[in-house]
Amino acid sequence: MMEQNSAHAQMPQPMRCGSWPSPVTATLVAGKSLTFSEVRSTGQAVFWLERRPAEGGRTVLMRWAEPDGVAEVLPAQADVGTRVHEYGGGAYAVSPHGIVYADRRTAQVWLLGQGGGTSTLLAGAEGVRFADLRFDPASPSVVAVREDHRAAGEPQSTLVALGGGAGPEGLVLQHGADFYMSPTLSPDGTLLAWIEWDHPNMPWDSTRLCMGRVVRGADGTIAALEGVQVLAGGAGDESLVEPRWTVDGHLLVISDRCELWRVWEVVHQPAPHLVAYAMPEGEIGQPAWVFGQSSYQPLANGGCMALSVRDGEGQCFVRTAEGHTHSFAGQPDQCPVALADGRFAWVQAPVDALPAVVVGSAEHGVQQVLRRSATLDLQAADISRPESVRFAVDGVGGQQGHAFFYPPANSRACVPQDEKPPMIVLVHGGPTARAQDGFSFKVQWWTSRGFAVLDVNYGGSTGFGRSWRNRLQGQWGVVDVADCIAACRHMVATGRVDPKRIAIRGSSAGGMTVLLALAASDLFAAGVSLYGVTDLRALAQETHKFEARYLDGLVGPWPEAESVYVARSPLSVASRIRAPVLLLQGTEDKVVPPSQAHAMAAALRAAGAPCTLHEFPGEGHGFRQEATIRQAWTMELAFYGRVFGFDPAPPLDA
Repeated sequence: MMEQNSAHAQMPQPMRCGSWPSPVTATLVAGKSLTFSEVRSTGQAVFWLERRPAEGGRTVLMRWAEPDGVAEVLPAQADVGTRVHEYGGGAYAVSPHGIVYADRRTAQVWLLGQGGGTSTLLAGAEGVRFADLRFDPASPSVVAVREDHRAAGEPQSTLVALGGGAGPEGLVLQHGADFYMSPTLSPDGTLLAWIEWDHPNMPWDSTRLCMGRVVRGADGTIAALEGVQVLAGGAGDESLVEPRWTVDGHLLVISDRCELWRVWEVVHQPAPHLVAYAMPEGEIGQPAWVFGQSSYQPLANGGCMALSVRDGEGQCFVRTAEGHTHSFAGQPDQCPVALADGRFAWVQAPVDALPAVVVGSAEHGVQQVLRRSATLDLQAADISRPESVRFAVDGVGGQQGHAFFYPPANSRACVPQDEKPPMIVLVHGGPTARAQDGFSFKVQWWTSRGFAVLDVNYGGSTGFGRSWRNRLQGQWGVVDVADCIAACRHMVATGRVDPKRIAIRGSSAGGMTVLLALAASDLFAAGVSLYGVTDLRALAQETHKFEARYLDGLVGPWPEAESVYVARSPLSVASRIRAPVLLLQGTEDKVVPPSQAHAMAAALRAAGAPCTLHEFPGEGHGFRQEATIRQAWTMELAFYGRVFGFDPAPPLDA
């Protein structure tokens, strides 16, 4: 919980930045803080996934209903998740009939009746993975995306039906495309819509919205599809995501055909075409790195609700059946889900408090907290709140770049009069993700210790339209670097940060930007790359199927543009880096293999740049284990202490 300022609170004392005692401890961040995702509902029951670092990163399915309260649903050994596309998502679904879920460790799919009892194995075979699980409203069948790794070469993606005698591998309903996503059945179970796309596109580049008529067997289960057609996206220049059916059988979908991702309705006469669905201004949609995301939801009363991003900031809106819109009085990280009584459930992600699973109303916001991500005693003065920053960038017709700036904040300490705070520039991954303004430990860990933080939405970030996203096409390693440097210079010009104590940190794609920025500018006194890309040629040859051709758009066609891959790789510019570098890497990373970190460390050491490489056994692309998270945060703080000349305060939880 969060404390309010009290009359007895001590006045903050001037302390050297970086050495402030912080209530945001390694124990809290690593082991006591839960990560929530994928809120679902059926009737009056609310479900969500809860990742627990203290249990080795196990993801647990939780349920809440009155009067029972909150409880874990599945057996103690269950770890809900999937490695389809390596990033997973969509690993469970609920209906009045039961719960279907995939286990991360075994890749098997299990079915549990709503009344509980023993789970039944629905599907599972060596080398086969399932994601985007969806119940059939008209039978016990489940539809899913299957990724088959059993044959040589790239894994094959298909749409399958599970259950009803389909067998452990599932019954193939559709094949031929390189990728499938978001299978969704009409309310009467007669039609199946989905998203598909092919190499070299990513789902935010070009996809197709397809639909087929469901053929059923004698027992009513799904047996096949017929009359398959492409409803939109056939021209290859449109990103369509998140198809959803309204309760009365109309199909909605998100498309960026008019610059911003927006909601559209499919109209079938005289031929299938899309008609704009009136919603508030802003971009409604997210890059589909994972399955199961929710940017909007049709409502049973004929209305719709959506998450809209405008000027970098998110807002949830409700559109009534009559076409009127009003703000949703909450701060959800994904679109809320409706309960039978008209209330909603969502993960509340405010700027000034830890995330929580909540229930409430559109008009009044949070009415009941079901589960907090952690118990954290913070005064209001302990929390740094984001400020939207706009800065000039090149080549976008006057459009400005965007970042969130967070000043240092601590109820016990303040910046001495003769000092300006050091600043950490955050580079998000993807690179097609975006900086968001919800409460985050990756920010508050630093601001509560006396750092300022600048979280940059460089060219390529989502939330600003297709043109901003496409600034990175063919320019990864150029535009992102230039935008981060421009944002940094803007903040230096304001006089709010110490220009000699600026660090830059990022993970995955952001790690590559960090290393290239260190080579391109002397603004940065230190850099931290977490499982970052260092060799684009190796990435193009070694990475998994989902991203196997991603670089064709970001860099150039492979292998024709090999010279560009070499020139843009951090390995090629390691000799220009003079600032100290910390590399953090998981040994089991299948997205950016450890060999990339090894090669970069060797290149930096050969060039005489101070470099530390630390590997974490058993970790993949993103750290999940409590010991790893604790050690990574502590090591990075100590690294900045050595570079900037301060001694970190002893942990308050020591």
